[in-house]
Amino acid sequence: MKLRLATFNLFQFVEPPYSWYIRKDRFTPSKWEEKTTWIKKQIIRMNCDIIAFQEVFSQEALKNLCKELGFEYFVCVDKAKTRDENSKTFISTTLALASKYPIKKVQEVKQKDKSFTFSRKVIKAQIELTSSQDILVYVAHLKSNRDNEFEYIYTKDESLEYKKEQRDKSLKEGFSTSFALRLKEASALYEDVKDSLDLPVVLMCDLNDKEYSLSIDALSNKAYHSKRKNSAYILYDAYYHFEVKITNPHPEEKEIKRPSTSYYQSKGNVLDYIFVSKHFNANNKNYLAKISSYEVHDAHLQSNQNGSILKSDHAQVVCELEFR
Repeated sequence: MKLRLATFNLFQFVEPPYSWYIRKDRFTPSKWEEKTTWIKKQIIRMNCDIIAFQEVFSQEALKNLCKELGFEYFVCVDKAKTRDENSKTFISTTLALASKYPIKKVQEVKQKDKSFTFSRKVIKAQIELTSSQDILVYVAHLKSNRDNEFEYIYTKDESLEYKKEQRDKSLKEGFSTSFALRLKEASALYEDVKDSLDLPVVLMCDLNDKEYSLSIDALSNKAYHSKRKNSAYILYDAYYHFEVKITNPHPEEKEIKRPSTSYYQSKGNVLDYIFVSKHFNANNKNYLAKISSYEVHDAHLQSNQNGSILKSDHAQVVCELEFR
């Protein structure tokens, strides 16, 4: 059995006559048709069984679109809010989850830290793959750095201890309120996943943070939450657990560069991720399924790095799981 999952930031999925954020920002019927036609083609191209969506305003329109493509099960856990003075202008986004397999149960992500609320309410859904096998799927879209506040950028060489020191300095001096909230969101997700690992877990998200960021440690690494010196993960970045086969390698090629999923001022970043629990890590001798494919669908960004409102400003990430 193979299971294909994807995360898809739709970039302002707002059915006319509704607007996003300000009244003039809305699609004409013809532009909306163009956008939804591209989304349908992209979903068909990805050939997935389960899809996580971000930037969903018009939930019923997305539900109908997905049903048309064979996704019988669809869930949202929040409603997009509109302006008090104009009920046709949205001011907040939501998440959605579409599945070809039955969604048995939707659960609430429990927050031990009551000092904040998620910027977008997380989806936590139990999906039945077979009569004897369920998986737990989380969909998230963490706080964005919309105000372009100062935040640190790391490489694979920086230690967790160093990053935590920088975090403490940043929080003390109030460099970035977005960064502070994103760490709280990631930590809350970590706690909920940690308590839910009796089932295999997949987390699909727009993390709004870069590769090697502290947000990833807060989300996945036990060492972030304790004084232990050795890393111990409860979630794994699926990208690093799929072995890319290189054909006809160039003699000077040293490593494969991870594809960017979003661009800002012509600089590519990885913001969209699929994380999996140990059940899908082939390094674990008792693994349930291995990652047999990891794809980044970014053709639309190759011609326009900023993305088009009629398509998306993010690449779509697809992960395939092959069960034993």
